[in-house]
Amino acid sequence: MNDQVLGIVAGVLTSGSMIPQLIKTVTTKDASNLSLLIFVILIAGNSIWGYYGFLKKDIPLIAASIFAVSINAVMLFLKIKFSN
Repeated sequence: MNDQVLGIVAGVLTSGSMIPQLIKTVTTKDASNLSLLIFVILIAGNSIWGYYGFLKKDIPLIAASIFAVSINAVMLFLKIKFSN
């Protein structure tokens, strides 16, 4: 397996790890038990990883970071929308 494929697989798995929580939050319309701060930290950290990926011209890292920021931004929106 080449480095690019390995990077893409790792990025999809780690970035996609939030998808089950996203589905549960949308289904139950409840985000009261989720931490607001975790999504802020994840968005900041993944944005920095994405910038680092641009500096290194690392496509898997850039793609995984964009994917992760997108999912976490949706979760942040849902946390604000569905919190009691």
